Amino acid sequence: MADDDRELWQHSEDGQVCWLVPQWPAPDSVCALVTSRQGGVSVGPYCGLNLGTHVDDDPAHVSANRDLLAEQLPAGLRLGWMKQVHGTRVIDAATIDDEVPEADAAWVSTPGAAAIVMTADCLPVFIADQQGSVAAVAHAGWRGLLDGILENTVASLPVDPGKLLAWLGPAIAVCHFEVGDEVREAFLGRAESTTQRSKIADSFLRSPQHPDKWMMDIYQVARIRLRAVGVEAVHGGSLCTVCDDTHFFSYRRDGVTGRMASVIYIKQSAT
Repeated sequence: MADDDRELWQHSEDGQVCWLVPQWPAPDSVCALVTSRQGGVSVGPYCGLNLGTHVDDDPAHVSANRDLLAEQLPAGLRLGWMKQVHGTRVIDAATIDDEVPEADAAWVSTPGAAAIVMTADCLPVFIADQQGSVAAVAHAGWRGLLDGILENTVASLPVDPGKLLAWLGPAIAVCHFEVGDEVREAFLGRAESTTQRSKIADSFLRSPQHPDKWMMDIYQVARIRLRAVGVEAVHGGSLCTVCDDTHFFSYRRDGVTGRMASVIYIKQSAT
């Protein structure tokens, strides 16, 4: 973990919630955080602040953990939980109600609602405009990344992509993300130019353990895809969920495990 990322960890006064604050030049009106596994009430393989309802954890524990998170956020903020399906649907977090929608990214443009994605190796990507008028977060596992979840998220925002900035949250890094040749070929096949194809090829390194496998740099592929649609200001991408078992759940490392939440919202302006 880089020193600058370590300095951004914050804890609730009771120690029941620990979260990472993104290091990016977002406007003060945009608030974003990534929870860690520390604190919480879950036990066993979900030990800590598991926020996922779909991983067979005790529902009462997940509910208590979500309450703990809510206590650290502005009163009355509606948390837009989604059912993630490794797809490319992007929704307005303000429209989420008790019926949990299937989607893999959400945006906000006014105070009152928070967009949330859950991960445990997949890449959470925060996006906001320079004026702080709109913000979003996307769940970018390799399937969603391949199919265009980041491009769809950018296209959903009523802002020139050149005025957007992004932060790449904690995900499985190239040191542990071993994939098959079919994954590499799929990304190369979606390249829009010879130059982009070359850059994507450089994002896959031969596995030192398995000559027929590749180590994928999901951070670098995300940067390439974002910049292809005009988002040049891309930050983050220095963490590894597999390496850091103190802070992060990791499906690749543990199999049965919990989920972190990446949360973004727009603050109510002072009156």
